[in-house]
Parts: sequence; structure tokens; C-alpha cells
Amino acid sequence: MSEPASESSARRKLASGSSAQPAPRIDAHHHFWQVARQEQPWRGDAHAGLAADFEPADLAPQLDAAGVDATVLVESVDTPAENDLLAGYAAAFPRVAGVVGWLPLADAAAARAELARADRGRWCGVRCLVGRAPLSWLADAEAVALFTELADEGLAWDVVPVTDGQADAVVALARAVPGLRIVVDHLARPPLDTGVADGWRARVDALSACPNVAMKVSVGIDVLTAWPAWRPADLTPYVAHAVDRFGAERLMLASNWPVVTLRADYGAAVRDLDAAVVACGLDAAGLAEVRGGTAARWYALRT
Repeated sequence: MSEPASESSARRKLASGSSAQPAPRIDAHHHFWQVARQEQPWRGDAHAGLAADFEPADLAPQLDAAGVDATVLVESVDTPAENDLLAGYAAAFPRVAGVVGWLPLADAAAARAELARADRGRWCGVRCLVGRAPLSWLADAEAVALFTELADEGLAWDVVPVTDGQADAVVALARAVPGLRIVVDHLARPPLDTGVADGWRARVDALSACPNVAMKVSVGIDVLTAWPAWRPADLTPYVAHAVDRFGAERLMLASNWPVVTLRADYGAAVRDLDAAVVACGLDAAGLAEVRGGTAARWYALRT
């Protein structure tokens, strides 16, 4: 179901910073799923703790305890059925302020068909899982045209570029479609497990040079799997570099629940990620941006 043109216009207006109300506290990235209904090919032997249902009733008390007002629900399986499940969750759980739905972005015709089919009433962005696969298809004329259409619809694009080639492709697309709001998830996979950060810093520097790219302060499954334990002190230098390059107005805090439960519970994850940002010395206005303002604007959320 396509979003009405008036709502798309309203999203773009809000994204430009027209809201006069203080932004609520927003968790900019989490998932819900039911294992019996969703095949998750990314889940392996190291992820036994994720082989369970994670639903709104599980998250709600943890949001209350952490003082989180609203959330962004993100796809975790690349199928049309995932979009149907996301729509149901968003309708049943009012604290979902926006949904990052799935599109087969490498196939423009199929992506347009899914845009026409899916219930997009809460959509604020789109995503597909890319892993470490090359993103050279982003340079194709059809892909550029598709992303231009998504930008015109007021939809952001979430992606996790973890290789130099992927980062280069994302930067090239950001420049080709300057109206597209791009969200780099999970700090672009900082090397928390190895500490070898030069390549990561270079990728972050290149991405942050594009004014239409923002970043989530969160930890992805690749790092969580490789990281031997939750060590929040290790986060500080990577968050500091992200703050230095992106600034508060292009950073957003996100839990990546329930994936983060591989190493930390929800409360610890939110507390420690927030503490890493606080340690960077941002003023109250900057902290408000990272804690909710950026997500509200970048995703044009109706909270």
C-alpha cells in the first residue's frame, strides 16, 4: 500500500527540522520475530540464545525501565512475509514510531513491486541484508533511479558497509542521490574484537564526509559474535571518533535488541552505549539529538 502524497510531504517537512517539540527518547534500531514463522539464515551455531520469540510484550517493560519512549522496528529477514509481520507488529505496538521495511534493492523492478504490495503505513526507511557482498550494483542507472524514487517518497536507506569496497559504493550513491537519507547501522562494524582500527576510521571518515549519511551508535551481530564479552569501555574510542566525524546531529542511539542480548541485556546495552556518548563531552542539546532528535528528523518519525 503506497503512502499518500500528503504524508510523504509531511515526512520530508519533518525531516528538515520543522518540529518545534522536544524529541522523545528513541531506540533507533530493534527487531521482533517469531522463529516458527521466520527463517533467519544469518543465525548460526553461535546464536542459540536468539533462537526464541522476541515480541512487544518482551520489550515493553525494558523500554519502561530504560526510559525509552519510542522505537524504530527494523527488518531482519529478506522476504515479503517479513514486511507483513512488521506491519502487524507496528499496528499492535504503538511505541513503534517507524518501520524500516525490506526491499530487494538490487532488483529495481522487484523493489517497486514490493513497494506497491506492502503495507507501508509506518515505513520510514528500507533495508536489505548485504553481509560482505559487493555493492557494485549501486552504480547501475536503475539502482540510482530507484533510490531517487525512495528519496522522493521520504524513505531513508539503512545499510552496514563493512568493507572498503562497500563503503566506496555507499559514498558514490550518497553523492549521486544527495536527497537520499542514508543510515549506516552499527557504527559500520568497528573492530572491537581485533582493535585494528585504521581501515574502519578511513571508512567512517569517507562516509561522514557525505552530509546525507548518518550513523547508529549500536553494535551488530558480526561484532557481538566475535567479541568474547560485553566490554563497554572498548566502545569509547570508536564512539568518540564517530561523534567527532558525524556530530550529534547525525548520530542516533540504538540497541539492536534482541541481537545485543548475545552479550548484554537491554538495559545494560542502552546504558553503556549512552555512557560512551556522554564521555565524548556533548552538551545537553547534543545529547538530546543522539538520544532521539536525530532519529526523529532523519526518519521523519511521527511520535
